[in-house]
Amino acid sequence: MTAIPPAPTVRLDIDREALAANWRTLDAMSGDARAGAAVKADCYGLGVDVCVPVLRDAGARDFFVAHWSEVAAVLRHVPPEQLAVLHGANTAEEAAYARATGVLPVINSLHQADVWNETGGGPCHLMIDTGIHRLGIAPADLREPAIQSLDVAVLMSHLSSADEDGSVSSEQLAAFHEAKRAVGARELSISNSAGIGLGDDFSFDLTRPGLALYGGVPRSEMAGRIRQVAYPRAAIIQVHDLKPGDAVGYNREFTASNAMRVGTVSLGYADGFLRSWGGRGWLEHDGERLPLLGKVSMDMVIVDLTHAPEIKLGDWLDVPYDLPAASKMSGLSQYELLTVLGQRMRS
Repeated sequence: MTAIPPAPTVRLDIDREALAANWRTLDAMSGDARAGAAVKADCYGLGVDVCVPVLRDAGARDFFVAHWSEVAAVLRHVPPEQLAVLHGANTAEEAAYARATGVLPVINSLHQADVWNETGGGPCHLMIDTGIHRLGIAPADLREPAIQSLDVAVLMSHLSSADEDGSVSSEQLAAFHEAKRAVGARELSISNSAGIGLGDDFSFDLTRPGLALYGGVPRSEMAGRIRQVAYPRAAIIQVHDLKPGDAVGYNREFTASNAMRVGTVSLGYADGFLRSWGGRGWLEHDGERLPLLGKVSMDMVIVDLTHAPEIKLGDWLDVPYDLPAASKMSGLSQYELLTVLGQRMRS
């Protein structure tokens, strides 16, 4: 078979040292607790095979995915007892897979507790719903025999609004303190990335950062401490000139009023660069901003090169991906900016 040409026109560069530094920062901010790492959704879109070894070598020992389908990729890099599946075991087949691999399920319901117990029991984690009403055991059900018979390694809950100031997180914390009296567990955990910013009262034994590991800043306490990790880049695949009156892109949203030099860039919503960037965003070359012209399409965008005569076919442009700033520019959440990055970025 003929080899694929070696030069891609879109790529994602990962700053591994920044990723490691972010974990160390979050671990330090966790006080006496240790920081784990949420590595679900292919490490929030940045790649398990790239990120998990970095996090492991930085010191992380507790890893979390959402789906059983994500387990095998993570187990290439960490031992099974360090990995847990947040969605839990809803079927006997999932419970059997957990035991075969040695990975721990997070029990979220009486049904899951029954499945786990009826298929042999063993160590697990337990999620309590203290107010997010997403997954988790209702506090009223904690004294049910199915729950009381569990071998709970980590009793956990999840904060719904830790990125906001207000009373909600404190109310959840109080509910967690009340609930923990009903269940014997070796360790406790309630804080996600934003929760770490709430301070020591929320740390307990283990924190579970996700977004902030990968460059997200969910609270002001982390501003200036969390470093950018993801650097998308795309190449110019054509340079051409526009005459006054020429329009570019779908629906002719931009029309040149003067003669212009423009570049077509190999970047679009199939790469995670969505239409919300169009008309307001830019790409960069050596720190110089190149405005986007017209709509973003599936595989291409157009940038203004009129004042950048040095830029030529094949040059790489940077996508501005400081997550808080990119979120404001695009209207996408910091989570979306990471998880929508397309597979071609890693080709």
